[in-house]
Amino acid sequence: MYAVIKAGGKQHRVQPGDVIEVELMHSKDDSVQFHPLLVVDDDNKTHVGKEIAKAVVTGKLVGEQKGEKVKVFKYRNKTGYARHTGHRQMYTLVEIGEIKLPGQRATAKKAAVEPTPAEEGSEEPKPKSPARSTAAKAAATTAPAAEAEAEPEAEAEAGE
Repeated sequence: MYAVIKAGGKQHRVQPGDVIEVELMHSKDDSVQFHPLLVVDDDNKTHVGKEIAKAVVTGKLVGEQKGEKVKVFKYRNKTGYARHTGHRQMYTLVEIGEIKLPGQRATAKKAAVEPTPAEEGSEEPKPKSPARSTAAKAAATTAPAAEAEAEPEAEAEAGE
C-alpha cells in the first residue's frame, strides 16, 4: 500500500516504514498526520477524490538535518560587481507509520465472504423450470449454426 501526500509544498510517494525529508516542521508531540492526500493505492486498487477525503497518513518525527548547500554567485561583467551568498535548508525527518482508509476493515471482511471470479464461473446456475432449460439449450445450439451458415454467404459476397 502506498499514498501520495503533500507536505511542505511538495508531493511525496510514501509507504509504511519510509523515512522522508520534509521542510522544517515543529510539533508538540512526536506524531504528525497528513490529510491532504492525493492518491492511495491499496493492493492495486486506486482510491482518489471523495473516497480518500477522510484517509490519514500518520508519521513520527525522527529528527532534523541540514540539506545540501546551495551556492549563489552574482556577477556583472566589467563593473567589479561580484556577490557570494548561499543557503542551506533545514529538513525534518519523518518516519511513515501507517496509512488508514475509512471503512477499510469492512471491505476486508466483505472480500473474504465473496467468492472469487474463478469460482463464480465454475458453477452453472440451476434453471427454475425445465421449459427454460430446453429453450436455452435450443437457442445456444442454433446460434453457432446460424453464424456458421452466414459466414460463407458473406465470403461469397466479398469475393464478387
